[in-house]
Parts: sequence; C-alpha cells; structure tokens
Amino acid sequence: MTTNDSENTHGSEDSGANPRFAEALRELGLAELLGSIRRFPDATRTAAEAAAAIGCELSEICKSLIFAADGVPVLVLMDGASRVDVELVRRELGVEKVTRAKADVVRETTGYAIGGVPPFGHRTKTRVLADRSLLAHSVVWAAAGNPHAVFPMEPKELVAHAGATLVDVREQTS
Repeated sequence: MTTNDSENTHGSEDSGANPRFAEALRELGLAELLGSIRRFPDATRTAAEAAAAIGCELSEICKSLIFAADGVPVLVLMDGASRVDVELVRRELGVEKVTRAKADVVRETTGYAIGGVPPFGHRTKTRVLADRSLLAHSVVWAAAGNPHAVFPMEPKELVAHAGATLVDVREQTS
C-alpha cells in the first residue's frame, strides 16, 4: 500500500502524528498528547502489529473502523482483540445494511488512510459508536493519523472526545 509523503513526515513538533491530527489535538485542548505519541519505523497497520510494537495487550489497542450504514459512513471504535458484529451495528443504527467502507470512502470521510485512522480529528463529522470492551482498560492506544504513530488515552476520555455512543457491538466468540 502506498502512502503520500505528507503521511510519512513527522507532525508538528516532530511528534510523529499526522499534521491534521496534531492540529485536531490542539483544537481539542489536548496538545499535551503530542508528547506521548509513539512513532515506529515499521508500520503498525494492524492491531497485532501495534500491540507488539507498544508492548501492550492486543485488547488495549483501539481500532477505528469505518463502516457504511445504508451508504452513510459510521466510525466504530473497537478493542484490538475483538471483531465488530455488523449485525449488531445494523440493529444499533436501525438501518438496512452495514458493510465495511472501501478505502476511498475511509480517506474521504476521515482524511486518513486505513491503518492510521484516529478515533477523532476527522475531515467530516461522522456518527461514532464505541464498544464497551474499551472501558476494560485504564489506557488504550489509538492511531495518531498514520500507520507509524499511536497515542495513549484513558478510554472514557477517548470516547468523550470522539463523541461516541457506548454500545455492545463486539462479535461474540463461542
């Protein structure tokens, strides 16, 4: 997967964050988070890669996943060890059909490429659902706008800044 040069540059103050995300942090009064962003030489596009690089549990990764609910983008925040049950998302939203959004829709909606989508600071205002499983941790790690950078945040604070509704949309394992 190719990325453009702006995604590979360090964000402001050399934090490693995507410049758009660094600006969003400042606008939200969260500039102090720029100092806690961790940048990795290898991409951490998957939750497993991110957890290995950070040295945390897989479930401490916050995945930001874009779905299309009757064609309208919706962001689902899910712990890294779990999968989203699209039927539960469909019921939660009261729509006919929920599918994974295509890469161009993800970029158009959020301003970021798959693998680097942060939980907030997007190009457009999108409905956000956060799975309760995230609240099981004192800290979760989320993408900082590119596949090479992550930041830590207390889950309740992350859910609040994302403007998310807490839901149970995790696929149940038998």
